[in-house]
Amino acid sequence: MQRRMFLQTTTGAALAQSSRTETPFITSVMLWTLRGSFQRKLEIAAEAGMNSVELVDEHLNWSDARIAEARKEAAAMKLGMDTIIATPAWTSRPVSMLDPAQSANFLGDVERALVFARKLEIPQVILIAGNTLKDTPPERQFATLVENCKRAADLAAKANLTLIVEPLNNKVDHKGFFLASCVDGLRLIREVDNPHVKLLFDIYHEQVQSGNVIRTIREAAPHTAVFHIADNPGRNDPGTGEMNYPNIFAAIKATGYRGYITMEYVPKGDAAQSLAKAVKLLRDSWA
Repeated sequence: MQRRMFLQTTTGAALAQSSRTETPFITSVMLWTLRGSFQRKLEIAAEAGMNSVELVDEHLNWSDARIAEARKEAAAMKLGMDTIIATPAWTSRPVSMLDPAQSANFLGDVERALVFARKLEIPQVILIAGNTLKDTPPERQFATLVENCKRAADLAAKANLTLIVEPLNNKVDHKGFFLASCVDGLRLIREVDNPHVKLLFDIYHEQVQSGNVIRTIREAAPHTAVFHIADNPGRNDPGTGEMNYPNIFAAIKATGYRGYITMEYVPKGDAAQSLAKAVKLLRDSWA
């Protein structure tokens, strides 16, 4: 009811309408950040004027009939679906990209994710490197990461889909994670050297881990398929923390970026209103 009342106000209607304006980027939201059923989360995204949504593991137990239903639900709200993760529950299952002994498991997960992606008409699958291995030199782990990424890229090429590698900070949110910065992520993308492998640049994670966000964006944008948005500290709405998002968005625009810009933060207030304001900030900064 609060969301409906918000959208009925002059400000709310203007924000939602502006979110649908044609732009060189595609606005999306990661569904884990929203509350409610899958249907309710789609409704929130649509009310906020988003173009698309990102899934993590919502699809894992879906039958073909449920997949078809989910596609219809999203289409009815004029929403695309743009990502799933290749290795769900990666912290508790042997699917590390760093361990040669787990390569077969990892590649099996990639194959299954690509099948789901084709059925859901999702263009991208997220790759997670995994936690640092004890007693294994970092460069050996990186070499295994490159090799597994190349093998996964061959599978993605056959499916005509894109893999996106996401670095995660290991200072706050993912203690022990190996690929912890987009600087290293960019090194990986360059060594793999396959058009079916791109970077997922999570601006929040990069700020926590390394800072220098705008400088790294300028270098990484040509190799980036998705930017994730959240402020620091707290992983909340852009504009509620230490990060200057108008400058960050302007920096992304200056690179000529064309791709997804995804809200992956926990809204402090009403989710639809929060997302609409975040997208307005993005569009105003871009303009």
